[in-house]
Amino acid sequence: MSDSRDPAVAHHAREGAAGERLDVAVSVLALLADRTRLALLAELGRGEADVTTLTEACGAARPSVSQHLAKLRLAGLVTTRKDGRRVVYSLRHGHLRRLVDEALNVADHQIGALPPHD
Repeated sequence: MSDSRDPAVAHHAREGAAGERLDVAVSVLALLADRTRLALLAELGRGEADVTTLTEACGAARPSVSQHLAKLRLAGLVTTRKDGRRVVYSLRHGHLRRLVDEALNVADHQIGALPPHD
């Protein structure tokens, strides 16, 4: 019979936690791997906004923006609050803002590393 002091049990528990952590990270990154969602998150990194503001900022159609926001909300990446009749969206935590900023910084470095066009 195994107990929590058994090294094999402890190792298995660590592997399970690490695997779950990786799975969650993959799902977050998969959500970021969409141009509209990334643009929405970048805009929300500047502060909370409603659907109209987000639609104008990312240039996508309003129904598309609403669908993407619903996915981000269901994934727990954004939160909402009511302001009268408006629904205002914000990032759930600063870690996501930093992740989006870093992804965009990587893009800036990649673009800067490209040879100039003639």
